[in-house]
Amino acid sequence: MTFLDQSQHRIGEIKEKWSQIKLGIDIGRLKQELNSYLEQSENPNLWDDPELAQGVLKKLSHSQKKLQDLDNIPDTIEFVEQLILEKDSDLEVELQNLEKQVNTCWQEMFFNEEYDEGNALLFIQAGAGGVDAQDFAEIITKMYMSYAKSRNFEIDVIEYIQGQEAGIKRSLLQIKGQYAYGIFRQERGVHRLVRVSPFNAAGLRHTSFVMVQVLPEMDEINSSDIIVNTNDIKVDVYRSQGAGGQSVNTTDSAVRVTHIPTGIVVAIQTERSQLQNKTLALNILKSKLWELRQSEYKQEQQSHTEDVSISWGNHIRSYVMNPYKLVKDQRSGFETTDVDKVLSGYLDEIITSVLIKKDKH
Repeated sequence: MTFLDQSQHRIGEIKEKWSQIKLGIDIGRLKQELNSYLEQSENPNLWDDPELAQGVLKKLSHSQKKLQDLDNIPDTIEFVEQLILEKDSDLEVELQNLEKQVNTCWQEMFFNEEYDEGNALLFIQAGAGGVDAQDFAEIITKMYMSYAKSRNFEIDVIEYIQGQEAGIKRSLLQIKGQYAYGIFRQERGVHRLVRVSPFNAAGLRHTSFVMVQVLPEMDEINSSDIIVNTNDIKVDVYRSQGAGGQSVNTTDSAVRVTHIPTGIVVAIQTERSQLQNKTLALNILKSKLWELRQSEYKQEQQSHTEDVSISWGNHIRSYVMNPYKLVKDQRSGFETTDVDKVLSGYLDEIITSVLIKKDKH
């Protein structure tokens, strides 16, 4: 297939997705929402509650951008079709930008859960597999950071606990951006890597596992949803040990919060002050309590919590690098042999396949 044939095939797929987007998105409702946010933003008393005001302006900005993107897509499709006819040198760049824009809008059609539009907290923990699992945890962490950057999300590395020999024991990422939680919650579960171990002198094939847990950021959850009684928590302050964040200071700023009724523990040891760490730990605790409540409602606790065994038989996706190359998502059946591309952060196709599969059930 020539480059021109490939380009025409790609624009055909884009137009098909665009037709589905037009059928699935209520433009009138989006405009009503925008007008509502505009009215709220013009209220002279809005800033009497700064937290509420910031939330309104954030929603206003999101609504404006979404409608602008939807308005621009038809003209962009026509523009790219003209570039194809002219065999323009800018065609590939414009095609990639259009694909990204349409795929983003298409994904958003599937985001209908309460906190999908909000920010996300990603907990990445090495499981079975020793040092290989710790190396895999670092690979997965970098994969998500690359993907988040490609979506123009903000990334805050809250925790980054390095392994003794290589890789990391665990990490915690705060991903900020519209639909960050809706996107990354599709990644929740156990991930499996099969490769020739770089840490094995005999060059043997090794299987390792990593757990990814995803929660909505507490700021996005109505504070009345989760109330933490001060009598139910124990707060310990200690000196940070090992790497965390970008670089951990040596003061007694690390904070561990234990929720006594559930046994949930949140420990934060970044370069932040003790007060900042405590505030962050409490917010994460509330997010975990919210998730626990949801898992109880849905009777899916095993697929939502860190109690799932991070080992054989529980994984949602495999990354096989030896004796052949294959990435396979166990939920959607999506497959690709380009393992390196996926681990570099190209996740849109996989995530979309999972969203479509869930939508059909």
